[in-house]
Amino acid sequence: MAKTEKILGRIEELKSQTGVPRTLFAVCPNSLSVIKASFRAAKRNNAPIKFAATLNQIDSDKGYVGITQKEFTKMLADEARSVNFNGPYIVAIDHGGPWLKDKQSQERWGLERAMAEVKKSFEDAIEAGYDLIHVDPTVDIFVPAGEIIDIRVVAQRTVELIKHSENFRRSHNYPAISYEVGTEEVHGGLADEDTFDTFIALLKNGLEKEGLSDVWPCFIVGKVGTDLHTTTFDKEVAASLTKKVRKFGSYIKGHYTDGVVNPEDYPLCGIGAANVGPEFTMSEYDALIELEQMEKGLYEKDQIAILSNMKHTLWNLVTVSNRWKKWLQPDEMNIPFENISTGRKEWLIKTGCRYIWQHPEALVARYRLYENLNRNGIDAEEVVLSRIERDMDKYFYAFNLVNLNNYLS
Repeated sequence: MAKTEKILGRIEELKSQTGVPRTLFAVCPNSLSVIKASFRAAKRNNAPIKFAATLNQIDSDKGYVGITQKEFTKMLADEARSVNFNGPYIVAIDHGGPWLKDKQSQERWGLERAMAEVKKSFEDAIEAGYDLIHVDPTVDIFVPAGEIIDIRVVAQRTVELIKHSENFRRSHNYPAISYEVGTEEVHGGLADEDTFDTFIALLKNGLEKEGLSDVWPCFIVGKVGTDLHTTTFDKEVAASLTKKVRKFGSYIKGHYTDGVVNPEDYPLCGIGAANVGPEFTMSEYDALIELEQMEKGLYEKDQIAILSNMKHTLWNLVTVSNRWKKWLQPDEMNIPFENISTGRKEWLIKTGCRYIWQHPEALVARYRLYENLNRNGIDAEEVVLSRIERDMDKYFYAFNLVNLNNYLS
C-alpha cells in the first residue's frame, strides 16, 4: 500500500476509536524558506506534512524554485534531518497536466508536445521518490473562449496519464504511488455535482478498460467554495462531495485553502487534505518588509552602510516579470499596473513574489538585508521562518493534526 493511503487509513482508524476527524495539511513549496519552515512547524506540532509542488515550481527544468524533482526530495530529507523530524511526510506533484505549466500556455504548445512533457515530469517525479501525483488535464488552451473542456476529454486524458505513470513505475519496479484527480477550477469541469458524477463514472470505466482497476485516486479535488479570491469554505457542498467519493474509497481534497476563515470545518466535513500556498509567500513578504523597517532604523543611526532596498527590488522584479498578469480579474485586464487600485497592486506583488524569490537581484537584496541585521545582533532568517511557521501553525491545530505522529507507525 502506498504511503499516503497508509496515513489516511490510520487517520480513519483513529477517528473510529476517538471520534476525532483529521485533515492532512499540504504546503505548496514555493520557496526555500517555506520548505525549511514547513519541517520546523511539523516538528513543533509533531505532525505529518504534505508537500504539493506544481510543475511551475519544481520540475525537470528546475522551475521557479530552482530545483529538480530529485534535488527536491534530497532537500526535503536534508531539512528533515536538520530538525530531527522523524515523522512521515508526503511528496506530491500538484496540478500535473498539459498547459498548467505557464511556459506551455504562453508558447501555445500543441497537445502532443504538452502531454509528452507532462509524462516526462511524472517519470522524473516517480524516479525521485515522489509519493503522489495530481493528474489534472483540465486545461485546454485551444478550447474556444467562453467554453469549457469536454469532461469526457478530461477523463480520457486523466486515464492516459495515469496509465503512462503506472507503466513507467511498474517497469522500473518503483514503490507504489498514490493519485489525485480533478480540479476546483471552473475551467476544468468539476465545478458542479452533475459533472463531478460524470467524471467519476468515466474515470472508473476508463481505468478498468486499461487493466488498471486496482488503481484509484485517494484524492479527488472538489469545488468547496474557495478559490484565490474567496476565503469561505462551503460546508454543505463539501459534506455532499465527501459522501459521494467515500463509497469509492477516496477523499475530497481542498485547494486554495489560503486564508480561509473556517479551516476547522475541513475535518468536520471529512476533507482528506487541503493545500495552502500563496498565503505563505505573503507571510515571507511581510516578514521581509518588517526586517527592512528594522534595517532603515539602523541606517538612520549609522549602524549600517548600505540599504538592501528589499521592497523596491521585489516590486520591480514582480512587475517586470509580468507574472502578475496571470491573476488579474476581468475588470483589470486592460489597465496599466500603476492604475490598478493600491490594495490589489499590493496583493498582486505579494502573491507574485513566489515567482522571483530565486532571481539574482532578489537573492542579493535578501543577502544584504540579512547581513545588515545579523551584524547588529538580529537573526533575520529566524524572523522570516518564524513568521511563516506562525501562519502554518493554525492549520495544524484546525486540522486536528497536533501530536498525530504519536499514533502513526
